[in-house]
Amino acid sequence: MIAWLFSSVSKRFGLVKKLFLKRMIRLSKINFKIAASAKYVPAMKVSNDDLTRLVETDDAWIHSRTGIKTRYISTGENTSDLCACVASALIEKAGISPLEVNAVIVSTVTPDYLTPSTACIVQGKIGASNAFAFDVNAACAGFVYALDVGSRFVETGKYTMIISGDVLSKITDWADRATCVLFGDGAGGILITQTEEERGMIASELQADGAGYGIITGGHMPVANAFTEQNDSKRFEPFVLMQGRGVNDFVRRDVTKSIDVVLQKAGLTVQDIKYIVPHQANARLIEVLAKKTGVPIDKFYINIEEYANTSSSSIPIALDEMYEKGIIKNGSGDILLFSGFGAGFVLGNAVVRI
Repeated sequence: MIAWLFSSVSKRFGLVKKLFLKRMIRLSKINFKIAASAKYVPAMKVSNDDLTRLVETDDAWIHSRTGIKTRYISTGENTSDLCACVASALIEKAGISPLEVNAVIVSTVTPDYLTPSTACIVQGKIGASNAFAFDVNAACAGFVYALDVGSRFVETGKYTMIISGDVLSKITDWADRATCVLFGDGAGGILITQTEEERGMIASELQADGAGYGIITGGHMPVANAFTEQNDSKRFEPFVLMQGRGVNDFVRRDVTKSIDVVLQKAGLTVQDIKYIVPHQANARLIEVLAKKTGVPIDKFYINIEEYANTSSSSIPIALDEMYEKGIIKNGSGDILLFSGFGAGFVLGNAVVRI
């Protein structure tokens, strides 16, 4: 009798547990729609030929190795200025009040200050006084990281603002031919809100490999105070330093695998994806991604030729350009794959239905 009772209770508990887990999974899936997208770049456009006045290089050398022709460079606007322009455009395009924004998330590696956060400065500039604000530093994968985090806040029914912005010219050594040709300044972002439609995040995959942290660095801040010995080995290093071979190996080895993983999570194949929107690190690296994943190169949206590498801003800048050109349209049901990767090493992939 006791054995039967125990068995019965166990079966019932097992059923309840299964139902509960299913319910939790259902509750945790929050759809969202992109209410608006926007981008902003500084007015100054710098060509490869312009760089020949700074370093020994030429247009053919730069373009053949990177796919870059031009980039936009700030002549005074800081990161918060670029991001605030994007934020204002998002509010205007969505036709909402800044007071309807519940969160401002900014991904950046070139903040105005170490503290306060760039997001707080942007929140103040646009008058989004009901919003909480914080920064995400995940290098060139920052937009995907911020999107993954931000998508969890849309259940309030208000609007979550996700912006990526960088003034990489602040941390670029303009006497270093290997790096100064790669980077540009810019910002891009989206405004997301809750919807009952089957839209939004299908799956995401965030990874990090801190063992490779020294391959790309920038803004090294040593411990140097009144109680330490000051010497050359402990100097502040503001500029980006990069080992190109290590980056290439990382993309070939890890980024391609992570794309497969996120597609498996989503229960999809590459044929289901309308476009892959990758971080615009280098046109040649994107070609490597296409070859290693077996995805046709025309499924990758590439605009690095005009903007260069704008860190985490590159994905939302590309996304807004796709909307502007009519390549994608909200409500179409098209599925995009955002793929970001960079210093850390960090990488992030997100499969999103628009």
